[in-house]
Amino acid sequence: MNHRACLETTVTLPFVPDPTRRTVLATGSALGGALLTSGLTTRATAADQAEATGAPTDPWRTVLDDADLVWQRMPATWYEGPFLGNGFLGSGIYAEPGAASTAVRFNVQHSEVQDHRPEFGSLFGLARLPIGWFTLEPVGAITGVDWRLSLRDAELTGTLTTDRGTLNLRALVHDDRSLLAVEVTPSEGERDFHWVFHPAEAISPRAAFKPLPDGYRGNPPARVEDHDGVSAAVQPLLAGGQHVTAWRERTRGRTRTLYAHVAHSFPGTTALPRAVKAVRAADLLPYSVLAVTHRVWWHAYYRKSFLSVPDARVQRFYWIQLYKAASAARRDAPVMATSGPWLEPTPWPNTWWNLNAQLEYWLIHGSNHLELDAITRALSEFRDNLAAEVAPQYRGDSLGIPRTTDPHLVNGAADPLTGYGVGVPGQDPPTPEVGDLTWALHNVWLSYRHTMDRATLRDVLFPLLRKAINYYLHFLEPGPDGRLHLPATFSPEYGGDSRDCNYDLMLLTWGCRTLLESAELLGVDDPLAPRWREVLARRTPYPTDANGFMIGADIPFAKSHRHYSHLLAVYPLYEVTGRTPEERALIERSLAHWVGFEGALQGYTFTGAASMSALLGKGEDALRYLGELMTRFIKPNTMYQESGPVIETPLSAAQSLHDMVCQSWGDAIRVFPALPAAWADVTVHDFRTQGAFLLSAVRGGGTTRWVRLVSEAGAPCVVRHSIPGPVDVRDGHGRPLRYADAGDGTVRITLLKGESALITARGERPDLAIAPVRPNQDAPRWGLPVE
Repeated sequence: MNHRACLETTVTLPFVPDPTRRTVLATGSALGGALLTSGLTTRATAADQAEATGAPTDPWRTVLDDADLVWQRMPATWYEGPFLGNGFLGSGIYAEPGAASTAVRFNVQHSEVQDHRPEFGSLFGLARLPIGWFTLEPVGAITGVDWRLSLRDAELTGTLTTDRGTLNLRALVHDDRSLLAVEVTPSEGERDFHWVFHPAEAISPRAAFKPLPDGYRGNPPARVEDHDGVSAAVQPLLAGGQHVTAWRERTRGRTRTLYAHVAHSFPGTTALPRAVKAVRAADLLPYSVLAVTHRVWWHAYYRKSFLSVPDARVQRFYWIQLYKAASAARRDAPVMATSGPWLEPTPWPNTWWNLNAQLEYWLIHGSNHLELDAITRALSEFRDNLAAEVAPQYRGDSLGIPRTTDPHLVNGAADPLTGYGVGVPGQDPPTPEVGDLTWALHNVWLSYRHTMDRATLRDVLFPLLRKAINYYLHFLEPGPDGRLHLPATFSPEYGGDSRDCNYDLMLLTWGCRTLLESAELLGVDDPLAPRWREVLARRTPYPTDANGFMIGADIPFAKSHRHYSHLLAVYPLYEVTGRTPEERALIERSLAHWVGFEGALQGYTFTGAASMSALLGKGEDALRYLGELMTRFIKPNTMYQESGPVIETPLSAAQSLHDMVCQSWGDAIRVFPALPAAWADVTVHDFRTQGAFLLSAVRGGGTTRWVRLVSEAGAPCVVRHSIPGPVDVRDGHGRPLRYADAGDGTVRITLLKGESALITARGERPDLAIAPVRPNQDAPRWGLPVE
């Protein structure tokens, strides 16, 4: 593929007037690209026609094809190989360990498959359980691979070469059937290749890293059964229930297709009939038929937004993260565990709430993919379980979430000394980690702010945040200085306990402010409002010293620390943003001190540092931190490893890129706020911002050429547009639109729901095409291309 040639393509669309809400809901803002001619809005059919005909003028196809991962060497591990998924079923593909020349492993894992023995806690008794894997075993010895993971089609294709011939394969995990389908067409010498399923031991993966709890043992072995031509590996569980992997291979001419499905049930044993039925229904369909509906979902998914930057490596990485997110997440799927649906040996076989879950889902907002928001759904659906995680005397009015839970937000016997997951500040050993629920609810707040969906605010965020903050209020007490103080709590991962821990003070401050704003929006006269105002007025200042923010009043920041738990007020809460020179200096000092300690820094250290730099408008620093991440931590397939596989860091790097391109905290939209000088050209389309606006903008030759905003909710619109000099603002029909100049390149525009505004330099009529930008230089593809 000629990379530079493809980046010349554009989408040209005819004019239509501003879409009504009915039109937006019917067609979706993502179903077409955009060309705004003479200041007129457009949303029509050209991109759809390009999609249908395969025309080379489709910008989504251009950037997605360019971002495909390739393998011309055999991947040896999960960190190197292709990965497929749909939020539930996941498959990582790589050489069979210890048999790289004779077999390829197709892992089979499922995000709902877990144990159900809460007495052993979330990491053993409620842990995700490994299922097993298929091996594709050719006749001859493997001598080469030539694979391509198509992001656009969410499909692996290519050839496996042996000393006896070739195996041409296509593989996918279907978007909604939770079905692994692998079609193999062998050459004559490989006609007798075969598949073998290997059930895994149904024991917590943590057992390979930590001692077993007293009385804990693995589940009994799986039994493989035949059900009228459908094979099934039935895994009974000691607690009751089962999970079942069912499969069948169907031959059509010289092509053979493997169909595999996983089902889980507890406490009943319904998984077996469901899995067998699913395989029987699927294997009636040729692979090509399954692929049609699968591709329809994925093609529509990508069209919900568009982003192109002139750094080819970063741009490819970004689109891979969008693929990864949709492979690992769905609104109705479990909140992502640390390794998503691709369970591998790990000490962390469940969902982590002191950073991982939050970072995993940040990119869904700007990229306009709220259909992946499992956090809001899970916190709402399983809210009753959150009361059981605090001490009994607080359950009437408080909620909490411990560091780790299963998909139902249950921790189990997290602390044998207390029997509940979230300890009592200043009392329980070990020191309690209290803020995790409030931080998780910040994600819910982001989903509300990016959609302005009143039901999310009324039914989920406000009632849950009220009880999360209530837990803090039980322990907040005045000190000799007249200020309100917190007893000892724990700042994630730093170690030691501290009064007035910044992690908790920052979340408490954000929570009280958000509750007051929410109550006003909802028209609620809450009896706790005076207390929330008192907290904001009287809480002790965040502890600082000469180096910046401390861990807490008792603990300075004095050692290498990967987590930015002591800096949440800067990012992502945006409570401390550098409004004054003194505040900006505090952020700069804290950031430099934090990243200045080598030793314990990890990948998400650099994504956090990049986003904090973007807040300060330092695009060069943000790009440098992302470069550190790419060079030091990101694996060939863009996965990430610490002691085990974890996926939050690459996904949060996509959010760091968002923060460089657009920020919308503090009721203002900032267009291109932190771009490095080398990024003279940038295109963004239908980027979702707070206030429920869809932003499109183009930068060319180092100057912002135009900015367009579509309002989905009629919220106040304040835009720092980054266009130099005087501007024109026009509505969707090209007519002048009244606005107020707020100074510093910022305008205030009144937009009703469904209306749009186009901002250009005064007198300019720029080309309004949405198209990929030219790369500054070529870069190797992700995967394992020939060096």
